[in-house]
This record gives sequence, structure tokens and C-alpha cells, in this order.
Amino acid sequence: MFFKIALPLSKPIIAVMALFFALSRWNDYFTAMIHLSNSKYFTLQLVLRNILITASEAILDTSHMSPDEFEAAKYTAYMAEAMKYALIVISSAPLLVAYPLVQKHFVKGVMIGTVKG
Repeated sequence: MFFKIALPLSKPIIAVMALFFALSRWNDYFTAMIHLSNSKYFTLQLVLRNILITASEAILDTSHMSPDEFEAAKYTAYMAEAMKYALIVISSAPLLVAYPLVQKHFVKGVMIGTVKG
């Protein structure tokens, strides 16, 4: 009875729970940051975090710069900002691919619970 009735009815919620669990694991960088000391084993999120921190530190004090140095610093700040946005797209791309694949389970779960008549 479980495999014929309960499991087919609970497939949508299992798919949703699996997606949310995968999302939380994908975005979790803090646990990896605590346990990993060798950069060879860093997860994607840790690598992206290190790139963002490095790009943020590249912005300098521009009060004592010549106009050419100021333009170079402005270009560096622009590239750092562009890198941040590119990293956001790169890190969210796998989840953007996964959501449409699981969306059919969302719709199926809503349709199973509707009253037909």
C-alpha cells in the first residue's frame, strides 16, 4: 500500500525537499571554510569567495594619485565590480538549470491535491 499509494503521492514533496537540501548544500561555504585548510580541496563557493575578497581589496585610496593612476584604479574597480556580477551568474547557473527540471514535480503536486469535478 505504501509503494502504490503513499510514495507516488509524496514524490512532489520529496523532490522539493531534495531541491531545497541541494540548494542549501550548494550555497554553504562556511562549513567547508572551517574544515578545509588546503586550497586544493576548496569547493566552488570558497574559490568564488576568495576571488570576491581579493577583488574587493584591489580598490585603493585615490586621494594621492595622479590622473593616470586614478584612471587605472577606476578601471580596476570597474573590473572588480564586473567580476562580482560574473561570479554571481556562474555560481547560480547550475541551480537555474535544476529548477526547471524539478518544476514539473511542483506542478504535479499542486494538481494532485486539486478537486476534480
